[in-house]
Amino acid sequence: MDDVRPNVHPILLSLVTYLPLAGALAILLTRGTTQTVETAARWVALWTSGIVLALAVIMWAEFDPARPGIQFEQQVGWASSAGISYHAGLDGISLMFVLLSAFLTPLSIIGGWRQVTGRVRDYMIAMLVLETTLIGLFSALDLVLFYLFYEATLLPASLMIGVWGGPKRVWASLQFFLFTFGGSLFMLLALLAMWNAAGTTDIVALQHHGFGHAMQCWLLAGFIIAFGVKLPLFPLHAWLPDAYTEAPTPASVMLSGVLSKAGAYGLLRFGVMMFPDAARMFAPVVLTLGVIAVIYAAMIALAQTDMKRVIAYSSFSHMGVIAIGLFTMTPEGIDGAIFQMLSHGIVIAALFFCVSAVSWRAETRDISAFSGVAHKMPVLATLAMLFVMANIGLPGTGAFVGEFLVMVGALHVSFWLAFLGGSSMILGAVYMLVLYRRVLFGADRGGVVALLRDLTGQELAVLVPLAVVTIWMGVHPGSFLRVFDPAVTSLLHPMTTVATVDPQQVTHLTTAG
Repeated sequence: MDDVRPNVHPILLSLVTYLPLAGALAILLTRGTTQTVETAARWVALWTSGIVLALAVIMWAEFDPARPGIQFEQQVGWASSAGISYHAGLDGISLMFVLLSAFLTPLSIIGGWRQVTGRVRDYMIAMLVLETTLIGLFSALDLVLFYLFYEATLLPASLMIGVWGGPKRVWASLQFFLFTFGGSLFMLLALLAMWNAAGTTDIVALQHHGFGHAMQCWLLAGFIIAFGVKLPLFPLHAWLPDAYTEAPTPASVMLSGVLSKAGAYGLLRFGVMMFPDAARMFAPVVLTLGVIAVIYAAMIALAQTDMKRVIAYSSFSHMGVIAIGLFTMTPEGIDGAIFQMLSHGIVIAALFFCVSAVSWRAETRDISAFSGVAHKMPVLATLAMLFVMANIGLPGTGAFVGEFLVMVGALHVSFWLAFLGGSSMILGAVYMLVLYRRVLFGADRGGVVALLRDLTGQELAVLVPLAVVTIWMGVHPGSFLRVFDPAVTSLLHPMTTVATVDPQQVTHLTTAG
């Protein structure tokens, strides 16, 4: 059996990466009446993404955390003379983001089942292509391959905003495209500089190449700009409110739940882990920007009158916490940032779906139009309460574990950093509970609320799995930490001597809290 596994692993990763692309091609070749094509597109997209999720779970089951190196590795000659190859594989960190992408895609397809009514075939193709580009991005071990997948995410994401979005969709799509594409120019320049210096674009080889201190600083500056736009990092966030608000809900879920994590993943992979000395130099700046994002976004969120914009700014605020965790340069902080990325991807997706369930029925997102929704939609109110508490960071939810570890890491740097970064919990409680009280509680004033009906089976099929994972991450975080903590510890070992995180101890502390 041991002789077979190395041959199966690359095939499994290739299937997970490119099966969505095959599904998109199958949808493209479908012929028949408009209704036949739309029905086929929905079911092909759902079955394809469901199979990808099943294969991703198999990879999770087969992954060996005791081996912190690359697994499911595949390398094929591409432009070998130039030091460029098709090199893909997963460590414990990237595996988690592949799982996140595979988990949210079928939920997004179900979430848009009834809401997306125009050009359904094109929409489902865009969703599957986005899944392929995201999984390819997280599994890429060659910088050119990573760059190609990173840029490729722009096309389906921009189209989903610009074609199926709200009234300001064209402007929102243009902002998103220009900001991300402009930031990517700095990554391309850094890529060329690294290739010129090292003669290869292989990420594993580049991690062991001795770049000079000055060059490390210039390269990291380029990567911070490139990935800071996608994260987003203050003040590179101007595209976010309009893109998240104008995009159709399933696209908002993929943008905030997964695509923003590509920016954080890039900062971790090509910043903290590849240029540790330069990262220490830049840390005070990034940590300051992270704190500003936490506080600024929370205050802006409190002033919003559109439910979706409140969630959009909430996402921005939590991205500040993730940036703080990454640049604490400690195993606890980085573990917390990764855990927060995963938890945030689940919770923010659920909040967008909850807002959509109400606004789609009422045909408005204006907070002032609602009061007493819980009387008409008690199941939604119950699930929304769980996700609001998770977004705040209540013990027993995944967000608490992530923020707890980030604060532990921040304490190694400064008490005030931990205090200001941890204010996200207090500020988040203010704007999220105000939103919940104004929309769900209060007297039933009639109006649009009188027409509301509780969640359908399709909506429950989306929200219940998200609720289960949210609680799972909070109650048993060790099942996730044990996968990526060895990879973090292994990559940070030359940088720090701080003790590694014990997943069992974290489970005990967080559940006790």
